[in-house]
Amino acid sequence: QVQLMESGGGLVQAGGSLRLSCAASRSTSRIAVMGWRRQAPGKERELVASITSAGVTNYAGSVKGRFIISRDNAKNTVVLQMNSLKPEDTGVYYCKVRGGGLEFWGQGTQVTVSS
Repeated sequence: QVQLMESGGGLVQAGGSLRLSCAASRSTSRIAVMGWRRQAPGKERELVASITSAGVTNYAGSVKGRFIISRDNAKNTVVLQMNSLKPEDTGVYYCKVRGGGLEFWGQGTQVTVSS
């Protein structure tokens, strides 16, 4: 079992920045993929960004160039730096980790971008 705790959500004006952090309850060094997904009101949950244990990153096209994902296995965390935020980035952001055939989700943190 891996418990995940997200933090860093909030309300920000368009063009602003937020930094989301996800802390895992145990070592992440053997977790294959760590990432973030989001769900906007009335929409399906979608990939935002992910990072493998080798440091290979993947971003949704809508956030490429604005968001940066990183992981620190020494601190068992994955961080999403969100810059140049847009109202369409509004939603609940979930941390997700996957490895060994299992996947775990955090409870989610709300991000609201006002125009």
